[in-house]
Amino acid sequence: MPVSRGGVAVLKRVFAAPDPGRTRLRFAARAVLGIGLAVVVCGLAGHSLVGAVTGGLAALLALFTVTDATVRGQALTTVLLPAVGLPVLAVAAGLHDHPVARDLTFLAVVGAGVYARRWGPRGHSLGVFAFMTFFVAQFVHATTEKLPELYAAVALSVLTAAAVRFGLWSYERRLPPAPVPAPPPGTGLARVTTRQAVQAATGAAFALVVGQLVSGQRWYWAVGATWWIFVNTASRGETLVRGFRRVLGTVIGIGLGLLVAVPVAGAALPTAVLLAVCVFGIFYTAAVSYTWMMLWVTLLAELLYGLLGVLNPGLLALRFAETGVGALGAVLAVLFVLPVTTHTTTHAWIQRALRCAHACTAEAAARLAGSPTADPAPRVAELEQLVARVRLSVAPLVHPLNPMLGRKRRARRVLALLDDCALEIRGLVAVAADPEASHDARLAAACRRVEKFRITLKDARDKAIADDDEVTLEYVKAMYSKFVSTWGVELQPGAEPHRLDAPDPLAGLRQPATSCHRAELPAPSPNGARTTSRTRTGSCASHTNSTILE
Repeated sequence: MPVSRGGVAVLKRVFAAPDPGRTRLRFAARAVLGIGLAVVVCGLAGHSLVGAVTGGLAALLALFTVTDATVRGQALTTVLLPAVGLPVLAVAAGLHDHPVARDLTFLAVVGAGVYARRWGPRGHSLGVFAFMTFFVAQFVHATTEKLPELYAAVALSVLTAAAVRFGLWSYERRLPPAPVPAPPPGTGLARVTTRQAVQAATGAAFALVVGQLVSGQRWYWAVGATWWIFVNTASRGETLVRGFRRVLGTVIGIGLGLLVAVPVAGAALPTAVLLAVCVFGIFYTAAVSYTWMMLWVTLLAELLYGLLGVLNPGLLALRFAETGVGALGAVLAVLFVLPVTTHTTTHAWIQRALRCAHACTAEAAARLAGSPTADPAPRVAELEQLVARVRLSVAPLVHPLNPMLGRKRRARRVLALLDDCALEIRGLVAVAADPEASHDARLAAACRRVEKFRITLKDARDKAIADDDEVTLEYVKAMYSKFVSTWGVELQPGAEPHRLDAPDPLAGLRQPATSCHRAELPAPSPNGARTTSRTRTGSCASHTNSTILE
């Protein structure tokens, strides 16, 4: 029974997850169109099956990995992809018959690709493209004789993907920054990206050596598994959970492949249809479930091997073994090589989510006040991304295998609170966009009072905490508990705003905002009722470095 409930919960999270503006749906549909057109263009150019596969994967990466905050930034990053990928492809092809040099170069690309995350979304995208170009070269057994065709396939496919993304189907206008882990201050090994680059290279070295012992032909699968486990993670706990989910998604994908890919056996039309379904699944589920994304990635790889005529049950068993080797390499690296704990990253993501919630409220208030430029919709999309990133960061704490029950309960409370905030803010934005409901003067006044209180809180915090930039998470939690309990129902679309003109219900929180020496903070109980937390004594500064998740 628990397994059944868990399965239902996963399905609900994947298919019923919030999708503001149908962003994920459009993201996935555009990917199918862009990648499909890229493959067609390669076929019309006379490329072989290997060239078409290389081009299709290049288009997939161009559409999937480029996550700059603006359309202009995305266009520049897309232009730079071939500039990074083609030289890597040339090196990989040139070293095809020199295994030692090839392996050492591959590990260098792994380390450099992870280290590039220090330069934000663009560095992240270029690092992923560089790694995957080397990986694809192993997948198609690229040699120097094949380079002209592969160069043309990559260039044509990236160009086609760009034409779809920025011309034929350009739905972005203003985008929130993609939640790629921001590099914290520090130099050398004090910088998280540096530590993770060393970890990734070490884990990939283990995967490469052991993977070659398992298979001299498909060893690169193990390196790929290690690499993708490190992508978009920022702590030891995140990497461990991602490794578990990668193995789980691969196992399910292999089972599905036995039922679907093996019987199809590379037949052109059904394989093309199934590949389109896989591409859609990858892009649609990536933001909400890494396990589901890996399921589709595994099935896509199986279908491609079917097209190449080498798919069989033994190959699927080998993929499982190589994935396990790669996951083990990642786990050993994050546990024993310069480990990065979850504390700093988790706290930072929660603070970013709360600041974004503030910004959503401010934009909605400006929209209700008649500002022609106010648009809270992009902020809501950003909030969804940040809440998802918080969920990823605390995933190790809420995992069923986590033995620390106290931290698990507190982490679940924070996630529930942030989900409630996102729900209420979506309702607020929907009301603000409604031409009839948004005319209610009481709603605009309520938004102004919430925003005024936020400013009061910030000023009080700055005076109380002086040089420290963070508010104690427990206090912020209490403030948002009050916010949700007070405004939650009334800000839902279509609800009667019968309490919006009541006296300011947040006034009771001004005392803890202006005096941190002794305060009784309301905290939510599991059933939603408010209780009083323990009395906290001492200055705010003494609690600033604490977190509810510790």
